[in-house]
Amino acid sequence: MYAIVKTGGKQYKVAEGDVLDVEKLDAQPGDEVTLDVLMLNDGTKVTVEPAALEGAKVTAKVIDQHRGDKVVVFKFHKRKRYHRTRGHRQSLTKIEVTSIQG
Repeated sequence: MYAIVKTGGKQYKVAEGDVLDVEKLDAQPGDEVTLDVLMLNDGTKVTVEPAALEGAKVTAKVIDQHRGDKVVVFKFHKRKRYHRTRGHRQSLTKIEVTSIQG
C-alpha cells in the first residue's frame, strides 16, 4: 500500500516506514503530523477522487529539524565582467511515515 501526499508545494510517494526529508514543517521532533492525501493505492485499486479520499489519512512522526546541503547559485554574463556567487541552504524536516489509513 502506498499513497501520494502533498506537503510544502511538492508531492511525495510514501509507504509505511519510509523516512524522507520535506520542506520545513511547524512541528517539534517527536510530534505527529498529518499529510494531505492526493492518491491512494491499496494493491488492488487506485483511488484519486477527492470525495473518496475524505477519510484517507497519512500520519508521520517528526524525527528531526535540519538544514540541507548548500546549493551554489552562480550568475554570469559573458563579456560584461558580471559574476555573482550566492549560496543557499534549505530548512528541512525529516519525517517517518507511521500509518496510511484509507
